[in-house]
Amino acid sequence: MISTTRVHNRVITPALGHPWSAKADKLQSATGVLLGCFLLLHMHFESTILLGKETFYYVVQLLEGGMLSRDGHGFPVVTQVFSVLILVVVMLHAALALRRFPVQLGQWRALRTHLGGINHKDTHAWFWQLVTGFILFFLVPVHLFTMILNPEIGPHLSAERVYHDNAWLLYALLLPAVVIHAMIGLYRVAIKWGLTLQRQGLRRLVKGLIIYLLCLGSASLVAYLFIGSELSLPVQPFVPE
Repeated sequence: MISTTRVHNRVITPALGHPWSAKADKLQSATGVLLGCFLLLHMHFESTILLGKETFYYVVQLLEGGMLSRDGHGFPVVTQVFSVLILVVVMLHAALALRRFPVQLGQWRALRTHLGGINHKDTHAWFWQLVTGFILFFLVPVHLFTMILNPEIGPHLSAERVYHDNAWLLYALLLPAVVIHAMIGLYRVAIKWGLTLQRQGLRRLVKGLIIYLLCLGSASLVAYLFIGSELSLPVQPFVPE
């Protein structure tokens, strides 16, 4: 005998996802791409010190609007304003990324078990992006606040900060973390939003960029250390001949 049960009240099931989640994903990707592109430009700008003090000096003056000032020395406030804007983008990006950050010990254990049981390169790449993101949460604000409070940039002034103020310790930790995080992030954005299907080729490109940027950043840091070691206190700003 078959019995039929009639339900007079409509059953409403909760939504599987919130509309804000998709918007947050897009905003996180957009801010990540913006920061990744900024990193590429910033590291190449810093590396002009390898071409000599005068080259770096003129690049700084160009970026700080030297052509608009009477003395041609630019406006350090430009560096301050830009640093504040980047800090805002970093805070927004970090806030969006924290949605998926493991916060409980059990979640970390489950993640370790999951990583140990699979051989999926993209998942392992995500794990390293997670670790480097945690490191950057502490290091990036320190760097940006330094530039906000002391925006003076130049061959001698930057070398003073690196050598005499021991900022090289910060940059030595910041360099590998930010490069790995940014390049893996750009890779994951390209895959996530279907910009390319060539995962293997893109992985090789990302690995090459990581090695290249680490070498470029390390060479620039060493150059600042050498310049700083030759300067006596108080350091005088560099003036081209």
